Amino acid sequence: MVKRWLLRKFKICPNAYYNYLKNRKADYRQRKNEIKNTIREIYHSHGGIDGYRTIHVYLSRKGYSISRLTVHKYMNTEMQLFSVSRKRKPKYEQGTAHKVYENKLNQDFHSDDINQKWCTDFTYLFLTDTSKRYNCTIIDLHDRSVVASITDRNITADLAKRTLEKAIEFQPGIELNNLMLHSDQGSQYTSKEFTEFCENLDISFITFNPYSERSSPPNSSAIL
Repeated sequence: MVKRWLLRKFKICPNAYYNYLKNRKADYRQRKNEIKNTIREIYHSHGGIDGYRTIHVYLSRKGYSISRLTVHKYMNTEMQLFSVSRKRKPKYEQGTAHKVYENKLNQDFHSDDINQKWCTDFTYLFLTDTSKRYNCTIIDLHDRSVVASITDRNITADLAKRTLEKAIEFQPGIELNNLMLHSDQGSQYTSKEFTEFCENLDISFITFNPYSERSSPPNSSAIL
């Protein structure tokens, strides 16, 4: 009753007033849909890692005047878009090596012939979907050629072992008792599985600690 009385007092046609309200809501819905579509585009283009605070910053840069609470309401309540939280890496604890070998190479990264000195190490490969792969490679210090290389989902002693097996397989006639294999003191290389594998093949296996005081930059110069 009060609304109609006000309309008569200000000589406003009721139909004109209600059409105005209808059109205003239509504009509101159109703007809201536009903002939600923009939120969805930003969210998916960034891999779903952005929360409502970050999305609010991007919207402001695009010229949208909207509060963070409204962005939070649109994303979490109406659109069910949540920030993807990455698991925190557990605190690394230094393990105990099964066996530590003497560094017999003594920074002599030159070899007069093939299959005398091999060097091996792991490399981290970061993929576009944010996942990781681990590559184990063995090179011959004679000519720095790659003898064997294997990539896997997990960094394990078995990966190091399989890479060494592959290297030996592709080098027919190799004299393993004359081969020196050089690596760092990573747990995969100093594990019982890998060290016993080298011992059974009569390979002279050597490791060094790249972070020890006795180590110097040349120690790691041959590591990939």
